[in-house]
Amino acid sequence: MEKKYSILLYYCYAQIEDYEAYREEHHLFCIENNLRGRIIISPEGLNGTVSGLKEDCERYMDYVKSDPRFADTEFKVEAHDQMAFAKLHVRVKPEIVHSSLRHINPRERTGAYVEPIEFKKILEEQPEDTVILDVRSNYEHNVGRFKNALTLDIENFRDFPQKVKELEHLKGKKIVTYCTGGIKCEKASAYLLEQGFENVYQLHGGIIKYGLEAEGKDFEGKCYVFDNRITADVNKVNPTIVSRCHITEKPTDRMVNCANPECNAHIPMSEEAGWLMDGCCSEECRKNPARRPYDGTGYYQKNTNHYNPLKGVKREPAKIVQ
Repeated sequence: MEKKYSILLYYCYAQIEDYEAYREEHHLFCIENNLRGRIIISPEGLNGTVSGLKEDCERYMDYVKSDPRFADTEFKVEAHDQMAFAKLHVRVKPEIVHSSLRHINPRERTGAYVEPIEFKKILEEQPEDTVILDVRSNYEHNVGRFKNALTLDIENFRDFPQKVKELEHLKGKKIVTYCTGGIKCEKASAYLLEQGFENVYQLHGGIIKYGLEAEGKDFEGKCYVFDNRITADVNKVNPTIVSRCHITEKPTDRMVNCANPECNAHIPMSEEAGWLMDGCCSEECRKNPARRPYDGTGYYQKNTNHYNPLKGVKREPAKIVQ
């Protein structure tokens, strides 16, 4: 059956001086074209995950690229059988990816790109002088990562600079960073260069582009994504499962958010365990009176007002596009 919908993943580092006005314009375009998703407008650029009918997504990509500031934006496009989001959020934030590296401008300096096909060869050959570095958070690489990749014990990307201190012994090696769609690697690879690492590269377009262009070979597990799917299949050649159920310890690549909103932990959980625990990671969370109803997916929409951290301006919640 033909998949009528698309899921777009993209980012673009570009200076946006009129970010408030552009947010209004961008938001209106998405509403008028029946698009849903999460989009960040920042003084340093754009970052978005958007879903809609294929033709609506095509119009959206044309709209973004028609602005000279974002003309070189690269979209990762995945086919899907339904909307990947229930709502539309277009928000102003200080950065397009939360980090502690605001001083870095990837337009000025960043790690050289390694294209998916070249990266596939690196994975197959595993040269001794090369390190594959995952710059994502624990809950992301726990459910899926590249074969023999070096992972970091971080809860959030803003913790990345502290972990670089543990990589000093790798300064003589070639380091290839990767993340979901490439956005974190732009700053992570730039920071490594800033800290004296000389041979630094990044997987162009991240895991998603690698799956689209190189069939995802040697990516073990699933890729954590930031839409209703929670995880996405990447490997079409030699897929495996690397994560285990938080409750039963049995192999599973199914991810949920704990039904207790005060916890909201991202954890692997089998379908059986999900129903047994009402979608919670522990008995303590299960007994919490604030526990959200579990519907079998482990995905919950955030019901928050729009807030501009640059100016402290609250807005009405973004409308649900029907």
